Amino acid sequence: MKNRSGEKIKLTSIDELLGVVNEESAMEIEIDKIKSFAGHPFKVIDDEKMQNLIESISESGVLTPVLIRPDQNDGYEMISGHRRMHAAQKAGLITIPAIVREMTDDEAVIAMVDANIQREELLPSEKAFAYKMKMEAMKRQGARIDLTCVQNDHKLGKKSREILGEQIGISSAQIQRYIRLTELIPDLLELVDKKRLNFTIAVDISYIPQDVQKWIYEYICDNGFIKPNQIAALKNYLGQGPVTQSLMISILNSHIQVKAPARKVTLNEKKLTKYFSKNYTSEDMEKVIESLLEKWKQEQEEV
Repeated sequence: MKNRSGEKIKLTSIDELLGVVNEESAMEIEIDKIKSFAGHPFKVIDDEKMQNLIESISESGVLTPVLIRPDQNDGYEMISGHRRMHAAQKAGLITIPAIVREMTDDEAVIAMVDANIQREELLPSEKAFAYKMKMEAMKRQGARIDLTCVQNDHKLGKKSREILGEQIGISSAQIQRYIRLTELIPDLLELVDKKRLNFTIAVDISYIPQDVQKWIYEYICDNGFIKPNQIAALKNYLGQGPVTQSLMISILNSHIQVKAPARKVTLNEKKLTKYFSKNYTSEDMEKVIESLLEKWKQEQEEV
């Protein structure tokens, strides 16, 4: 590693927490020398949690160092700590404690995803692109000649998504479904994040060409919903040939399931008094009517 300016601060317990080697230690690095990770899939949002982090950093500083790697321009690339760096900037800090580590592109991707993927509040879009980035990095690692754990797993016949699924705790099929979301246009993916578009339906839509996805987005905005049977019908038509936007709308509208009108029967008090004395309460009358109807139903079935 090239020599970098910065005051070294020994933070052994934090080093151990981050899993860094003994030779590594935290350094105060100028924030303006650190750029975001290329293609970073995790969103940094100025919400209530961010405000709490800003206040904490204002009072106590950045307690856990970020993880960065040197770039080719005498600067650094953030691996883990985008939210902390954003909060530090908002709090007015000029430098931030950081672990500087030499990493290959694939090692950096895996470390970046692993540092963020267990957060509970992750959006579907964040998981989708994170899973895709890590799985592609794992595949490239498995193809190299150096012996990594990923490569060894490949020798045992495991696919990258199976290994990733085991690491995260979900099925390889679910990994694949999340990755399919990266094929959605941004507008539809945002609807998934906002829970306005069902995850399973979104996966089905991901197999539809993106020019048609734009029409689907407009349809959802106009109608407020889209159902699985509508997408299934549309995909069937697309399998036979191209469709226009007007034809798509016609297909979707023709497959809207119309609910049967609710049947309601009202018996007014005047009619009921012909059969029930005043001693019967409404609950008593209802029980008798249900009993008679049940007897009538059995007689009809016997016939």
